[in-house]
Amino acid sequence: MSHKEILKLGLPKGSLQEGAIAKMAKAGYHIQVSSRSYVPYVDDDHLMIRLIRAQEISRYVEHGYLDCGLTGHDWIVENGSKVHEVGEFIFSKATSQPARWVLAVPENSPIRSPKDLNGKRIATEVVHITRRYLRQHGVKAEVEFSWGATEVKAHELVDAIVEITETGSSLRANNLRIVDTLLVSTPRLIVNHAAWKDAWKRQKIETLAMLLRGALEAESKVGLKMNLQQKDLARLLQSLPALRNPTVSSLSQPGWVAVETIIDEKVVRELIPQLKAAGAEGIIEYPLNKVVY
Repeated sequence: MSHKEILKLGLPKGSLQEGAIAKMAKAGYHIQVSSRSYVPYVDDDHLMIRLIRAQEISRYVEHGYLDCGLTGHDWIVENGSKVHEVGEFIFSKATSQPARWVLAVPENSPIRSPKDLNGKRIATEVVHITRRYLRQHGVKAEVEFSWGATEVKAHELVDAIVEITETGSSLRANNLRIVDTLLVSTPRLIVNHAAWKDAWKRQKIETLAMLLRGALEAESKVGLKMNLQQKDLARLLQSLPALRNPTVSSLSQPGWVAVETIIDEKVVRELIPQLKAAGAEGIIEYPLNKVVY
């Protein structure tokens, strides 16, 4: 190879940036962002990373300025981008609930359904998604682009807004009521069609996707290790289905075994006292970086 192969990856700037960089680190790619440059350092000579607003990534991927990128499903739809989707990657932010674009109105508004929007004015950042929604409901309304702080406009400048929410708490705090959900969105890894046909790039992207998936999979799980008398093993496995299929190995001390398994973190606090009661000793819980199936 005379020239060095490079994969250009776009990561979202802003609210998703920290999560994306943390997940990339768990996947094994360490990225350093300097405040002076939009070109972050990454410890992989074959990877070039650009931090770009999530709203724009799908356009740059579609047109080939980027080979691939992580961005929300919502922006792929809003931009109408023709890209290949490798998979969905849920970054648990505040909640594990996906982001939803919702139609919201002031608490005391007479608007109760999309039909009530006829002749009304709606402010939103996702103009195309909103217009498509109105068409589906056979409603004619004015849709204007809003640069954010949309919640405030709902009470004074427009009749309704289409805004993104995870829990709905900021809408409630602004005395707004949700009328309907237009789109549910999760982060996706997308690729330019030509890049996907390139054997080297495709393999690089598939490796990245596998490691990212492994990192996300590991997030809700922990490793558990313990020692146990051989005679208690059958009873322990029978009484604790959460242990799934553990690895069991002999210890140098006769009559004792080591039991090791991977388990959902949320069940561990109930499980450890039960393991202790069943005769387990030297119980160790440890964090995981990746779980690749």
